[in-house]
Amino acid sequence: MASSLVVNRFAFFVFQETKKTLSKLHSSSLSASFRGCKSNYRFARNCSVSSADAFIVADDDKYGNKQIISVTPRLYDYMLCNIREPEILRQLREETAGMRGCQMQVSPDQAQLLAMLVQILGAKRCIEGYSSLAIALVLPESGCLVACERDGRSLEVAKKYYNQAGVSHKVNIKHGLAADSLKSLILNGESSSYDFAFVDAEKKMYQEYFELLLQLVRVGGVIVIDNVLWHGKVADPMVNDAKTDSIRNFNKNLMEDKRVNISMVPIGDGMTICRKL
Repeated sequence: MASSLVVNRFAFFVFQETKKTLSKLHSSSLSASFRGCKSNYRFARNCSVSSADAFIVADDDKYGNKQIISVTPRLYDYMLCNIREPEILRQLREETAGMRGCQMQVSPDQAQLLAMLVQILGAKRCIEGYSSLAIALVLPESGCLVACERDGRSLEVAKKYYNQAGVSHKVNIKHGLAADSLKSLILNGESSSYDFAFVDAEKKMYQEYFELLLQLVRVGGVIVIDNVLWHGKVADPMVNDAKTDSIRNFNKNLMEDKRVNISMVPIGDGMTICRKL
């Protein structure tokens, strides 16, 4: 059986290796899960940004003056209109929008990508606030989601939507801190037994979480880290607060880390996808 863990405001999860299904790709189940769902987003009709402003050119001619998409509000609205977001996820997103810590919630486009990564890996169990529900919806019936959450109110909201979505039988919620939970898994002999991990917790703890996850994730497993672009602050030399510096240092360390292959993706607030070597 595979298993997963999520921690701190549903900000972290890992998926344990599934011996029987690890090599299978469920390429069609994601579209089947969302089939018939209609977008509830509207275009920003009064947006003053022209379509030409959606493109910028890399300053360094070493990149061949490559045109790069700059996601304007109008373009992002268009992207959201092409996201397959189930109604139950829309309801959860809207209910938690005013809650403390809601900024930690992944965007619909991020949730869809995470769900697809989980399916490609053939993982069986998972967790995370809004994204935990997105993933639980695409897990097989034998899948299991182990959640570690320190906020009681967030737990109650999560439980309600797990019940409404009919996935409660896949979810095992634990009340606790991420670092403590990860260390307990290692002490329990579960190193190198997980397929997938997602990190969106305390930014100054990213390096510690990553080191713990590297022990837990198997070779070939994937670790995804959220907020690596940090609202663009990481590229601004005038911004030097503790969180921004922590993320900058983490990104630099990850760039030089030979234990993983990496791909930084400019989706949401930036995510880096790491594959353990």
